[in-house]
Amino acid sequence: MSTIKKTNHVIHPKVANLGLESYSTRKFKKHPNVIHPKEILNKERKGITKFNYWLALKITNGVGTMWCAYAFILLDLLMLPPVIQANNIIIWVTYIAQTVLQLVLLPIIMVGQNVIQDQNEAKADSDHKTLTYLSILQDEQMQELKNQTKILLELQELLSKK
Repeated sequence: MSTIKKTNHVIHPKVANLGLESYSTRKFKKHPNVIHPKEILNKERKGITKFNYWLALKITNGVGTMWCAYAFILLDLLMLPPVIQANNIIIWVTYIAQTVLQLVLLPIIMVGQNVIQDQNEAKADSDHKTLTYLSILQDEQMQELKNQTKILLELQELLSKK
């Protein structure tokens, strides 16, 4: 079984070598064609939907902690002596399926998902900054090409008059 390592997203060397030493802390101007993933997810909720979303988020954030997993393990251990005394396979299967798998592993899995989500958000944020930079750079290059075309046409017109 592999373990999840928290890593920092590395900026591609071609982007890093563009002379932007403060690339990761630079404030980017918004580009009309590049939308940050957080802007897509942050929609306005109203009424009961807002409350339901808030409550679900609070419960999920509370259950998805290692402290909750530790509390569930203690609760699980308190239920273990009667199971041992029962000496019945059905009670053992029920104990493992309902308390160990559902009660203990659920918070641990949620913590793992939170770690993965944090990594994905960091990568999405870095990718968004890179895409925004590249879009702005492309717009600047297109404007420069238009200006060069204009100058070349003017030069061609001047040469044709001679």
